[in-house]
Amino acid sequence: MSGAALGLEIVFVFFLALFLLHRYGDFKKQHRLVIVGTLLAWYLCFLIVFILPLDVSTTIYNRCKHAAANSSPPEGSNMTGLYATATPVPSQHPCFKPWSYIPDGIMPIFWRVVYWTSQFLTWILLPFMQSYARSGGFSITGKIKTALIENAIYYGTYLLIFGAFLIYVAVNPHLHLEWNQLQTIGIAAANTWGLFLLVLLLGYGLVEIPRSYWNGAKRGYLLMKTYFKAAKLMTEKADAEETLEDVMEEVRKVNESIKYNHPLRKCVDTILKKCPIDYQEKMGRNMDDYEDFDEKHNTYPSEKSLVKLHKQVIYSVQRHRRTQVQWQILLEQAFYLEDVAKNETSATCQFVHTFQSPEPENRFIQYFYNPTVEWYWECLLRPWFYRILAVVLSIFSVIVVWSECTFFSTRPVLSLFAVFIQLAEKTYNYIYIEIACFLSIFFLSICVYSTVFRIRVFNYYYLASHHQTDAYSLLFSGMLFCRLTPPLCLNFLGLTHMDSSISHQNTQPTAYTSIMGSMKVLSFIADGFYIYYPMLVVILCIATYFSLGTRCLNLLGFQQFMGDNDMTSDLVDEGKELIRREKRKRQRQEEGENRRREWKERYGHSREDSTRNRNVHIDPKESNFSEMSTNRSTSKYTRANNRTERDRIELLQDAEPLDFNAETFTDDPLESESGRSFLYPPFRYQPGGRYLSMSRSRIFDDV
Repeated sequence: MSGAALGLEIVFVFFLALFLLHRYGDFKKQHRLVIVGTLLAWYLCFLIVFILPLDVSTTIYNRCKHAAANSSPPEGSNMTGLYATATPVPSQHPCFKPWSYIPDGIMPIFWRVVYWTSQFLTWILLPFMQSYARSGGFSITGKIKTALIENAIYYGTYLLIFGAFLIYVAVNPHLHLEWNQLQTIGIAAANTWGLFLLVLLLGYGLVEIPRSYWNGAKRGYLLMKTYFKAAKLMTEKADAEETLEDVMEEVRKVNESIKYNHPLRKCVDTILKKCPIDYQEKMGRNMDDYEDFDEKHNTYPSEKSLVKLHKQVIYSVQRHRRTQVQWQILLEQAFYLEDVAKNETSATCQFVHTFQSPEPENRFIQYFYNPTVEWYWECLLRPWFYRILAVVLSIFSVIVVWSECTFFSTRPVLSLFAVFIQLAEKTYNYIYIEIACFLSIFFLSICVYSTVFRIRVFNYYYLASHHQTDAYSLLFSGMLFCRLTPPLCLNFLGLTHMDSSISHQNTQPTAYTSIMGSMKVLSFIADGFYIYYPMLVVILCIATYFSLGTRCLNLLGFQQFMGDNDMTSDLVDEGKELIRREKRKRQRQEEGENRRREWKERYGHSREDSTRNRNVHIDPKESNFSEMSTNRSTSKYTRANNRTERDRIELLQDAEPLDFNAETFTDDPLESESGRSFLYPPFRYQPGGRYLSMSRSRIFDDV
């Protein structure tokens, strides 16, 4: 089994990173370099988290083997008396190879490759790719130039930090600049920046993750929060639609001004390819390709303005598509929570859905997850499961906070993580050591990484599921992961006292800490910042528990969900009305489809037979005359009022099937609806504060 565990985890972590990237990214539409760069960054960070427990168990075995070799009796001595009982022979020493033992020399090379590759990604490649992907340039050279200019300040900031550490070492008379020390200075500068952000994210996740599961057991709370999200998302959706319309208007003007033989026409064609298909069709009409651009003395846009317009088109189209998909997902979630609230009082113990899923479910899932099982899970078991999970996660959070405040104390050992590992080290229970290390670092990683997936920096950085994350956000998340993972692992090794700089013991260090070098080169960092700064996690946990950040955002005008706020209540009511409107619309659509299906099944065959018989007995002359008259009248009507014809067709598509059993019958379907026209006003409200006439939309959409 030597090295087999390492190979299995390498393969497993790769598919885990690939699955998460497929959930958030879009392999078909996004650039391959963006996908490869993000996948490599996520994969290396997850790999460090999963492989570190194996490094810890291998280090403990090497320490045991080294202690056994030093404690073996000298050659020729008699194994009698007190010496024989105090020091056992090597054959009786409890050192045995763990099942996941990694041979000597492999782990240092592995960590060195993984660490420096991740650092190259986060400090050089990913920032450049981020600016390159967001650039609106039309050539590779233009995009590269834009990326270099945007990252000049970015790289200069980090060089300034590294230079400050370099000056400190050069001024200190007790230190001499060598390659290993320069390497340690660079690592310390990167880890210091990452530790700043790590404590902030960790303080938020330690409180918010257990609280989210505890609130997940409250159906009313989840439903109110979904209504609140619906109101906010509708505002964002309307803003995205208006922004897209404004940008498309600019594209239309540019498309009409720049003709086919203009030098910048290729740039305009590139912009048009990024526009939605319906806008491309509209812009393709009424365009004279034979008109030369120099026949009219117009002012044409410059290439710089087209680059800016191209960038706006990419951003607005992505945002519009993302809000549309998120709105549909939020609707499904709201409908499902309303179904759960209705089924809680059901006496049949059968879960009934208001709307059936549009996608057919797997037969295997339908057999085991039937309506009865679904009712017991959603209405009875799931709330209690979430409560128990929230309590367990809360205990883990308390252990982490206590250990962060006491891990520097070696005598006595106060860190609970160090206590558990040292107890297991005495019995050399390697499986327990690996499980304890994995659960500990996995919980820390969940608290940090989940916060990265949740945070949202306005509309520039936002990880949206269902393949709706743009390239900029994917690359930015890869940069954050690569910067947070090394200080996270060093912090974990400090909590377990596996780092010799924390435990102050002359023992063999782990292979991961060996590549970091001795942090004693910067004593104020190793003995001060790395030890006392993590204590701030207590203050951040208290601030998160009392929702101080949420209250500050509300004061600044960014509405957040709070139960005791008037603005929250207003948005909840607005979202509830929006969900109710969408629900009625979907119910009408399903009823209309059912009636059309019944109509087709009941009268479809007889109508086809009668039509076929009537066509057989029609006189050819009469048929030709009727066709000519019909074509003449249709063409005349189309020329006279083409817009009205389109409106009539659109209304007839939404008209309900005629009832042949009714007492009165009219030939015109529009006349039959005129009697109740007062119930359906000839306008509808569109998000964004505009009313559209009935001719531009379907009449029954918002009733």
